[in-house]
Amino acid sequence: MQEYFEKIYKDKKNNFYNLIKENIINENKMFIVTANPETLMISEKNATFKTAILDDKTTIIADGIGIVKGSKMLKYNIIETIPGVDLCSKLFEYCNELKKSIFLFGAKEDILEKLVDVIHCNYPNAIICGYENGYVENKNNIFNEIKELKPDVVLVALGIPNQELLIYNNLDKFDKGIFVGVGGSFDVLSGTKKRAPKYFRKLHLEWLYRLIKEPTRFKRFFTSNIKYIFKINSCKNRRKK
Repeated sequence: MQEYFEKIYKDKKNNFYNLIKENIINENKMFIVTANPETLMISEKNATFKTAILDDKTTIIADGIGIVKGSKMLKYNIIETIPGVDLCSKLFEYCNELKKSIFLFGAKEDILEKLVDVIHCNYPNAIICGYENGYVENKNNIFNEIKELKPDVVLVALGIPNQELLIYNNLDKFDKGIFVGVGGSFDVLSGTKKRAPKYFRKLHLEWLYRLIKEPTRFKRFFTSNIKYIFKINSCKNRRKK
């Protein structure tokens, strides 16, 4: 587990946002993985995914209080979470400010269309150079189309680890762009699903709100988090020896 925590971004959230903005302005390339305990547990079972997220080309951020708490147990000082939804909003903000382009890939067609309307309304200077739902058969072909459009930001909502592996396997085709696997963020940002109220977020209980609203997630959440706790404790005990 230590290799993940050594790599996860440890500075303040605002400094990370400034880094992203600088990369957009300078047309640099950046692949961001938003990690929670489930992400790390999937990585432990999927060697290809593990290679992708531990690659030098990949930046990992803590999307979830479980990562912050785990870091403290292992004596890694990850200061705060950087939720994927907040990151997406910040990217929209920067594209609006800098008049940069976005490609949206994933989710259902109606959700995408709602999100496009939201971006047009709230970020009128951001350029949506294209979008595609997540149900197309050949997703690599979509990345070939994205390459021709040369967007400044590419957001992929296909679920972990599919979204990250798709980005990683196509990353070398691009000379620039901020690439992020965003999971269910399109649902929230489009207004299709409500985000947790502020007091849940302030107490770092957004995960609880999601379980209340989507109880079918409980088994997956419980299993991955229990395994994560055992892994963290095991690693902590080894470090003491």
